[in-house]
Amino acid sequence: MKWYLKVLKQYADFDGRARRTEYWMFLLFNMIFAIIAAILDNVLGLKFTPEVPYGFIYLLYALATFIPGLAVFVRRMHDIDKSGWWFFIGLIPIIGGIWLLVLCATEGTPGRNQYGVNPKENYNEINEIGEKQL
Repeated sequence: MKWYLKVLKQYADFDGRARRTEYWMFLLFNMIFAIIAAILDNVLGLKFTPEVPYGFIYLLYALATFIPGLAVFVRRMHDIDKSGWWFFIGLIPIIGGIWLLVLCATEGTPGRNQYGVNPKENYNEINEIGEKQL
């Protein structure tokens, strides 16, 4: 749950890097809360039409978490030293989605890359190493 809240606190922060744990835990809790919102829509009778299984609560939740979800995806791509523009490869039917799944499951680049320090490493350790090399 702390990873989900961390992503929400970094609402529109597209800079830096996100660990695999941060991305996947956000995705897990986001799906759980979206299902709960859809169930609430059904129980409270707030569906748009009888054929559509969701309504206003789900729509509000999806709109509220769209930007943080996009931001954590971009930071996840930064962790593997790729641009956030890789998001659009998902538009390629079947192959694009599979490739994005592979990219999101790939371990981040060790050490520092063009998008910042490795979130797995302790920031103080990186500073000490940098000072010793100078």
